[in-house]
Amino acid sequence: MRLRITHHTVYDYERPVSFGVQSLRVTPSVFEGQKVIDWQVDMGDTSEAGAGYRDGAGDWVQLWTIHGPISKVPVRIEGEVVTTDLAGVLRGHREVIHPMVYLQTTKMTEPDEALRDLAAGPEQGLGDLDLAHALSHLVHEKVAYRTGVTNGLSTAAEVLAAGGGVCQDHAHVLMAVARARGLPARYVSGYLHADAEGNIHEAAHAWAEIHVGGLGWVGFDAANATCPNDLYVRTGSGLDSRDAAPIRGVTAMGGAEKLEVTVAVSRVEA
Repeated sequence: MRLRITHHTVYDYERPVSFGVQSLRVTPSVFEGQKVIDWQVDMGDTSEAGAGYRDGAGDWVQLWTIHGPISKVPVRIEGEVVTTDLAGVLRGHREVIHPMVYLQTTKMTEPDEALRDLAAGPEQGLGDLDLAHALSHLVHEKVAYRTGVTNGLSTAAEVLAAGGGVCQDHAHVLMAVARARGLPARYVSGYLHADAEGNIHEAAHAWAEIHVGGLGWVGFDAANATCPNDLYVRTGSGLDSRDAAPIRGVTAMGGAEKLEVTVAVSRVEA
């Protein structure tokens, strides 16, 4: 499937920014499931692209420098990607970090008693793949998709207690229970053209990847009860949403900030 992505973000600062450095992890991943046709990132006339590098997880990171004073900083991401359905398997992705690194918990994914109880649900003795599917199914059942229930700082424990959340929250809960059962798991950021019901997605998306013996990394989108297919575009990964943030950095001055975000993922007919 050929998908066109338009992702525009404007940072509106309380006070003008005199200087800043941003780290962008927004370039589609390189693996057999997707091929970039065109991809452009721009931060306006007051910003300058710096060094870029591929990190140990195989993600492309681009540094940008902001030269102020400026009150609004735009980030424009546009491009086209051809995707292939690999049933969630991250085939052909080159990285050097050992999967066992992703067994470590973070503040966002630290399991409490309720998460450990949820993780214990699937029977013992299941193979890695069956266990991963069972855990994803449980998270989908226990965490309803509801906006306004959580925020960007909500932990997996808080999400499970609330019984609802958005895609970021489903990913954190699934990662927490997978790690509790000894399966390495990580957070993945990217885009989704449409959900399981065919509703067009108008925001960036997130899901989890679980390392499965014999297959490697396999994606699980517990929010939509599916594995990523050709409707998905993968851009980056990390230990949790903070670690995998598409845009992060530091600014001098600026103060409080507001965000305006528009995302469109459309299918391009051949």
